[in-house]
Order: sequence, then C-alpha cells, then structure tokens
Amino acid sequence: MQEGKELLRMVDVEFSYPGSKTKILSDINLHVDYAEFVGIVGPSGTGKSTLLRLMCGLLKPTKGKVYFRGEELRGPNQKISMMFQLPNLLPWLTILENVKLPLISRKDMSEEEKEELAMRFLDLVGLSGYASAYPRELSGGMQQRVALARALVVLPDLLLLDEPMSNLDPLTALALMRELEEMWFDSSLPPASVVMVSHSIDEVIQLSDRVLVLKGRPATIVAELKVELERPRNRKDEAFLRLVDEVMMLLS
Repeated sequence: MQEGKELLRMVDVEFSYPGSKTKILSDINLHVDYAEFVGIVGPSGTGKSTLLRLMCGLLKPTKGKVYFRGEELRGPNQKISMMFQLPNLLPWLTILENVKLPLISRKDMSEEEKEELAMRFLDLVGLSGYASAYPRELSGGMQQRVALARALVVLPDLLLLDEPMSNLDPLTALALMRELEEMWFDSSLPPASVVMVSHSIDEVIQLSDRVLVLKGRPATIVAELKVELERPRNRKDEAFLRLVDEVMMLLS
C-alpha cells in the first residue's frame, strides 16, 4: 500500500435517521489516505459516532456518497473494522472465541488458521495468557484490549475507533493509547489507516496526523489541522500545547 494514496472519501454526505426530519450531518467532505491516522473531535451530540458508522457501511447516507478504495461503499466491508466505546464481548464465549468471532464466516481459513490468527492478536495486546478465560474474569481495560484484538483479527485496511478510551480510568487509557501508538509504528501490522473519534483533544493530537473538527447542528467539518510533531510526542511540549489550545478555541 502506498503512502498518500487515497483509501476512503466522503462526498457531500448528509444524514438523517429514517422517519426523522432532524438532520444529523450535513455537507461532509473528507478523505483518509493510506498510512494515515485521522482524529475527529467535536462536542457531544454532534454525530461523531454516526460519522464512523457511515464510514464502515453500517449506515447509509441520506445524501451523498462514501467511497472505499475507489468504489462506492454500499454496506459493511470486511476490510473496514470498527472498535466501539464498549467492548461488547459475548459473556458465554471465552476470550479466544470472542476474538475469533469475526472470522466465523470465513470459508478460506481452517479452524486452526483462525485460532492461530486470533492468538497472534491476543499476544499483540498482551493477553495471550487469558485465551481460555471469560469476559467477567477480566478488568474493563483488559476487555477493551480484547475488543481491539477482535477489530484487528480481520486484517483491516481501515480501523475505526469510537472513543476507545472513554470508559477507562486515566492510567488504563494511557496504557491502551501507548499500545495503539506502538501498533501504528509497526508497519507490518494492520491496519493501513486509522480514524479515531475522541472527546480528549490530548489523545487525538498524541496519535493523529490530521485532526478534523466537527461542529454545528447539523454538524459539518469546520476545520482541519495537520499535526506535524515528531513521534513519540511530548504532551508538555509548547507546540503540542498550542495545538490543544487551537482545537479548544475551534470547539468553543
């Protein structure tokens, strides 16, 4: 995959829920390139999660189009994976079985191959020793790491993160963010690109190459900022703090 090549594009997208006259999103035009980490910030209720669901084909635009790898996205695509705010693990399945879940319908893989792939990503998130455990035996942070492994096991080109740290304590959230950053540095691992929604401006600037600011009712993209800071980033650096202030001003 070539860096700079376009992976996803949204063109003149609007969205209202069926039967509702309330427009959630309007005039959404954005792109995501290969090998790019894009952050999206916006006030509560502006439709950030809705935007991600449009990107992965779980919702269809009321108007406009979404393109993935140059073709119109008409529904869920196996090369687009989404990690939600809550881990949503099935309590009656083991951790390994939860990670394998997206591979159930794959006819091109044997059970042994599915298990091997699931174990690879459990190991990546540091939970290979919990493969036979059940979700109730894991802490909230560990469950969220299982959800990350499950999102990666399909080897997506595009990973969508819907506030993955919002329900974690600060220390656990920081640990998960570091894991995401390390994964992002390792070009041998999926995904090619990541889009993350977060309420935390610090988190978004820590990880992103570009930040999109969503605002208004209906919501639209009011600003785009490039984050040209060297990685790993220092949150106490003056340039980092200036970007945080700039995003805060755009949102206020």
